[in-house]
Amino acid sequence: MTSLLYQRDSYLRQFDARVTGHDVAQNGVLLDQTAFYPGGGGQPHDLGHLIHEGQSYPIKQIVRGNLHILEGNLPPIGSAVQGVLDWDRRYKLMRTHTAMHILCGVVWRDYGASVTGGNMEPLNGRMDFEFERLQKELVGEIEARINAEVAAAHDIRVQILPREVAFQIPDLIRTKINLLPEGIPEVRTVEIVGLDLQADGGTHVANTREVGRMRIADYKSKGGINKRLYIELDS
Repeated sequence: MTSLLYQRDSYLRQFDARVTGHDVAQNGVLLDQTAFYPGGGGQPHDLGHLIHEGQSYPIKQIVRGNLHILEGNLPPIGSAVQGVLDWDRRYKLMRTHTAMHILCGVVWRDYGASVTGGNMEPLNGRMDFEFERLQKELVGEIEARINAEVAAAHDIRVQILPREVAFQIPDLIRTKINLLPEGIPEVRTVEIVGLDLQADGGTHVANTREVGRMRIADYKSKGGINKRLYIELDS
């Protein structure tokens, strides 16, 4: 089993690990622990590099949670490596992911609309909701409300709970479809204290004030009651 360091500490920029295996076909290595987020829930995978004996191995992709696809040759199995994240990109994604939860929390609390999809890149993202109608005045109202939650400086709390405990939380799953695999024994939850609580595996900032000002840059109808909001953050 690989220790997933990012699940408990999103601010970890570097870490030490040991190579436990190779996937020669994909030019990847397995590590005994990692702080690189593999992607999921709309958040892209991290980038960065591994360092072994002074040589840097850029990371192209991370798959299956622990397979680090590298450029160049592979560090030997059993060797000690240091992982170094592309921190500027990661922190922007943390801010963006928390921004998406703020948007989701406000729309759920104030309008009762479920999420039907979403995706993000550093400092921008889009989220789809079940709105029958979405007009300019309502979009402006939502933007004002999400920025009020940023200014409220809510702490973000992460917990890993037994599945049976987590599923006793009302409205834990905000997406239209429950994406949690059957049979997983533990569920990671992310709480914006006083606003939002969801099952989530991604990385987040520690307080909403770190997100900065949010703008709803555009909105569209995707057919029926499916409406899309696009958000942007300051750099």
